[in-house]
Amino acid sequence: MIRRPTPVRKRRKSAELSETEDRATRAEHGIQLKPAHFPGRAPIDSYGDGGFRFAEMSHRGSILCLPSGIYAWAPQTPADLEPSSFETVLDEDGIELLLIGTGVDLVPLQPASRERLEARGMRVEMMGTGAAARTFNVLLAEGRAVAAALLAIK
Repeated sequence: MIRRPTPVRKRRKSAELSETEDRATRAEHGIQLKPAHFPGRAPIDSYGDGGFRFAEMSHRGSILCLPSGIYAWAPQTPADLEPSSFETVLDEDGIELLLIGTGVDLVPLQPASRERLEARGMRVEMMGTGAAARTFNVLLAEGRAVAAALLAIK
């Protein structure tokens, strides 16, 4: 199961380590925390009810489907789609087409976000999340260099 990379914060008790102390302890022991992701390409089996099903797993929230795997994605509404939302996509190589599912309705992408993505050589197609998931599955089955950024539908 893929989970959001943001940890649940608990109140600090005096016996607990501070975040800095905790980081130092993890580094001392060679422990590296990375955001959870599914390390492979998989079609989207279903969507709705606030999440997605893929590879016999489920995930609540939005997702990025990239060549390196499927990742939890922070944006929840089209208004959250800022240029910084696409940093993980921009770090990825080999994407020719990025499908962006904007939820139930089609919403245009901010020009700054589109320009950054297109500057990396990606075609960007906006559509509702359902259409984006179906199109992603077809293009993935054809072996195309496709990625998808999908907002969850409640």
